[in-house]
Amino acid sequence: MSVHKPEPVSIFDKQIVGPALVSSLKKLNPIELWRNPVMLCVEIASVITLITFILSLTGANKEPAWFTGQVSVWLWLTVIFANFSESLAEGRGKARAASLRSSRTSVSAKLLSKPEFDSAFTTVGASQLRKGDVILVGANEIIAGDGDVIAGAALVNEAAVTGESAPVVRESGGDRSAVTGGTTVIANSIIVRITANPGETFLDRMIGLIEGAKRRKTPNEIALEVLLIALTLVFLLVCINISPLSIYSVKAAGQGTPVSLTVLTALFVCLAPTTIAALLPAIGIAGMDRLFQKNVIALSGRAIEAAGDVNVLLLDKTGTITHGNREAVAFVPVGGHTEQELAEAAFTASLADETPEGRSVVALAREKFGLKKSDAMPADAEVIEFSAETRLSGINTGGNQYRKGAADSTIAFVKKNGCINIPANLSDVVDTIARAGATPLVVCKGCEILGVINLKDIVKAGIQERFLQLRSMGIRTVMITGDNPLTAAAIAAEAQVDDFLAQAKPEDKLRLIKENQEAGFMVAMTGDGTNDAPALAQADVAVAMNTGTQPAREAANIIDLDSNPTKLLDIVEVGKQILMTRGNLTTFSISNDVAKYFAIIPAMMLSVYPQLGVLNVMHLATPLSAILSAVIFNAIIIPLLVPLALKGTKFRPMPAEKLLIHNLLLYGVGGIIAPFAGIKIIDMCVAMFV
Repeated sequence: MSVHKPEPVSIFDKQIVGPALVSSLKKLNPIELWRNPVMLCVEIASVITLITFILSLTGANKEPAWFTGQVSVWLWLTVIFANFSESLAEGRGKARAASLRSSRTSVSAKLLSKPEFDSAFTTVGASQLRKGDVILVGANEIIAGDGDVIAGAALVNEAAVTGESAPVVRESGGDRSAVTGGTTVIANSIIVRITANPGETFLDRMIGLIEGAKRRKTPNEIALEVLLIALTLVFLLVCINISPLSIYSVKAAGQGTPVSLTVLTALFVCLAPTTIAALLPAIGIAGMDRLFQKNVIALSGRAIEAAGDVNVLLLDKTGTITHGNREAVAFVPVGGHTEQELAEAAFTASLADETPEGRSVVALAREKFGLKKSDAMPADAEVIEFSAETRLSGINTGGNQYRKGAADSTIAFVKKNGCINIPANLSDVVDTIARAGATPLVVCKGCEILGVINLKDIVKAGIQERFLQLRSMGIRTVMITGDNPLTAAAIAAEAQVDDFLAQAKPEDKLRLIKENQEAGFMVAMTGDGTNDAPALAQADVAVAMNTGTQPAREAANIIDLDSNPTKLLDIVEVGKQILMTRGNLTTFSISNDVAKYFAIIPAMMLSVYPQLGVLNVMHLATPLSAILSAVIFNAIIIPLLVPLALKGTKFRPMPAEKLLIHNLLLYGVGGIIAPFAGIKIIDMCVAMFV
C-alpha cells in the first residue's frame, strides 16, 4: 500500500509566478483592494505622489522630479508587492486545485426508481442528480456524486481524492458507508443515496477552499486588521497635523521650508503597518496549503486558527496512541475449564468478526491447537455485531450463544441467561491482564464463562515525546478508550498522557468536551463514526476521517484524507505555526518603524531645525536620499518576507512565556536592527546616483 502526498509547490515555479504578477496588477483596482484597507490607503498615497511627480515635471512643484518620481514608483511597487504576495499564495492553491479538477470527469449515473438492485433505472448526467436521489453503481463505474451506501458492499478506489492506491471497502450500515463523487467502484455493486447537490460535493468544496475563493477572514485576522486600521488612522492624523506644524515652525524659526506633500505622504506610508498588512492574506492562505500538503482539508480558516489555540486534545487510544491492530497472544481459562475449551469457544465467537483483533483470535486458536474448522459460518448462525452499548460480539449457533467482550458486559450477559456462579478467579485474571496494559476479552458459551483472551496493545514509538512537547506548550492530552479502567490506566501511564476516559460511550465524549469548554478550554478531537457526530459538532477543532460516515464528515471542520488519527497532532502544530507567523511578522512590522523615525523625521525638519542632525544616527547622505531610502526599504521588505509568510516560522514546542521572549528578541529586536542596516545600505546606493 502506498499513499501519494501532494508534492510541495515551489513559489518560484514559473507557472505560478507569471499569473501571480498579472493578478497583482489586476488587484490594483480599488474595488479589489478595498478588502485590505491599509494597502488601499497606500494606493491613494501612490496616486498623490504620481500627481506631485507630474507637477514637478511641469514646474508647478519645486521638488526635484527625480525625487517625486522615485517615491511614486516605490509606493506603487509597495502595493504591487502586497498584491503579489497574496496572488502567489492563491496561485499555489490554484495549482493544487487544478490537479484535483483534472481528476474529475463527466460521468453519467443510473438513477433508480426504487432503492433495489433489480429496479428500473434511467441514465442521467451527474449534474442532474439532486440530494436524496438513489443511484446504482456497478463494477468499474465512477460514483457520480457524494452519498451513503444504502445497499450492498463494494471495493472502491479513492485515489482521485486521497491519493491512496489501495482500494477500500464501502458498505451499507456501520461507519464505512460514505462514498465520494469521482471515486471508482472496482468490484461488486452498490446502491447510493446522494447527499449533496452539484457544486456542493466534497470535491467541489475541496477545490473552492484550496483556491481560496471561499476563504473567509478568521476572527483573529479581523481583530488584527482592526488594529492595523486603527494604527493607520493614528499615523494619518499625525501626518496631517505635521503640515501646519511645519508651516508654523518655518515662520517661528525664520528659516527652512515647510514639509512637502510628497514627504508627508512618504512618512505616512513608512509609518503605517504596511508589511504585515501586505502579508496577512498570504499567511492565512498558505496555512491551508500547508495542511493540504499533509493530505488534510480544513473546511474553514477558523478551524486552523482554533487548532493553534487548543488547550485539550481528546485522542482515541486505538490508532492514535497505540497501533490499530491489537493481537491475541494468550488464552487464559478460568473456573476449571481447559485452554482448548476456551480456544474453541473463542474461535467460534470470532468467526463473524472481520476486525484484525477477531482474525488474530482465530489465527491463535489454529496455531496453538491446530483447529481445522472452516472459516465459513454455520448454516444456522445468527451474527451478533459489536456495539458501543453492549460491548459484546459473537454468534448464536447449534443452540448455543458464543460471546466475547468486556468483563462487566459478559458477566451481565451470562447472569441474564440464568448463570449465578461467576468463576472466582475471573476478576484476578482480568485485573492481571489489564494492569499489564493489555485488553482482557472474556469469553462465554451460553451462561458459562470459559476464560479470558489476552489482547496485546502496543503503544506507538515516539508518542511519549510528542505528548511531552504538547505538555510543554500547555496542552493537556486525554486518552479516550472503550477499555476497562485498569487497562486504560496502564496504557495511559505508558503513553504518558495527562488523563484518560475509560469505557467511553458517545455521550461520555460529548459530556467531557462540554465540561472542558465550560472551564474555558479549547477542545480538539477526532472521530469517524455516526456516533461521533454530536461530539465532533461540539468540539472547537473536529477532525473527521475521510473513511468515516457522512454525518461525521458533515459535523467536522477538518477532514483527514489519509484517515490517520495521529494527524490531529500535526494539525495543532500547523495551527500554532500560523498564529506564530502572524504574531512574529506583526512584531517585525511595527518594530521597523523605529528606524524609519530616525531616517525621515530628522530629514524632513532639518532645514528648520539644524539641531535635529544629531538624530541622523545612520549618517544618511542627504535629507532626500534618507526619505527615499526609507520608502525603498519599506517596499522591498515585503517580497523578502514572502517566503517566510508562505512557509511559516519554525514551530518550537516550548512554554508560551519562553516562546514570547524568544520571538520578541528575534523579531522585535531584529525588526529594529534590520531597517537600520537596510536603510543605510540603500542610502549608500542612492547617494551614488544623486
